[in-house]
Amino acid sequence: MPVWDDLVGQERVAAQLDAAARDADALVTAAATKAPLPEASKMTHAWLFTGPPGAGRATAARAFAAALQCVSPDRALGGGPGCGFCDGCHTSLVGTHADVEIVRTDLLSIGVKETRELVRRAQLSPAVGRWQVIVLEDADRLTEGAGNVLLKAVEEPAPRTVWLLCAPSLEDVLPTIRSRCRHLTLRTPAVEAVADMLVRRDGIEPAVAAEAARATQGHIDRARRLATDPRARARRAAVLKLPLRVDDIGGCLKAAQELIDTAAEDTKQLAEEVDTKETEELKAALGGQSGSRMPRGTAGAMKDLEDRQKRRRTRTQRDSLDLALTDLTGFYRDVLALQLGSRVALANTDAQDTLERLARAASPEATLRRIEAIAECRDALDRNVAPLLAVEAMTMALRAG
Repeated sequence: MPVWDDLVGQERVAAQLDAAARDADALVTAAATKAPLPEASKMTHAWLFTGPPGAGRATAARAFAAALQCVSPDRALGGGPGCGFCDGCHTSLVGTHADVEIVRTDLLSIGVKETRELVRRAQLSPAVGRWQVIVLEDADRLTEGAGNVLLKAVEEPAPRTVWLLCAPSLEDVLPTIRSRCRHLTLRTPAVEAVADMLVRRDGIEPAVAAEAARATQGHIDRARRLATDPRARARRAAVLKLPLRVDDIGGCLKAAQELIDTAAEDTKQLAEEVDTKETEELKAALGGQSGSRMPRGTAGAMKDLEDRQKRRRTRTQRDSLDLALTDLTGFYRDVLALQLGSRVALANTDAQDTLERLARAASPEATLRRIEAIAECRDALDRNVAPLLAVEAMTMALRAG
């Protein structure tokens, strides 16, 4: 199965990447055999993948990385790189290839220190593969200082190094960086394509897959999680009941507190699963023993780990809240569609009775104001407003209409 099959609903992007991978393969082969170089190449040293959440930006970057490292013998017979089966493809896709560095962060930002380490690695020649590939899945989280560090590497790349940057939009990346990258825009895949992928890849029942794909409006990762995780379905169902609970001030405040509590519970579960393991592993590495004091000189390392875990908990809470707000936006979008008599397919068909009730009880203008209130809450969270205050302001605005 070619690596491009993982790009759901991205046929145009897959074709462009396939052409670039073929030219990259020809460049490496020509260099090894001292053959003439191709006159016009679709390959370049830096790429920027943009598109809405769930479109598969990181998936496209990983597939391209695998194609660049493909060592399938079929290439000599005219086959294209990216077979999906050879050692180069497999290790690139699972993240164990020695020359493919996949960078993602569970923190709020990527700093200068981490970026300098990436730039240092990018200057190395490939150890076992055909290219040195750096996949930066969260390029939009680079701080300004980190972006300036990265700019130098993108301006003066090593001969066999390729940068693959992923971000929601062009505006999320420094202009000086994006001007030096080849830009590929991914689109939100069709609901039907996502449902078909869930059935084929994950063995999910067609009816469940169709409902999950429709509810998430083509967001691949969320659709998979909704179809496979009962807790995710329960949380979504609770969020969709919120519009009926903001009839009075007490209901608004209670609904806001419950949203915050749910996000905090998600954060706590992650901390229990990850933080404890990380702390024990670091203690063991530093020579600490269970029940005894840590050796001298290790307090700084332990403090750095605690700070990192704290930043990760902050991002986890924000991500959980953002997911709830996304579901809520989709709910009011359906209400607006009913009010305007639109033929757009509803995302939340499992809550159609509630949608119709709210559509009759309010005007389209009020629904638009409620959608704007949710967007303002998301902006407030991005500006580090206290989560409870931001959500309480939103629920009060939902009540006012």
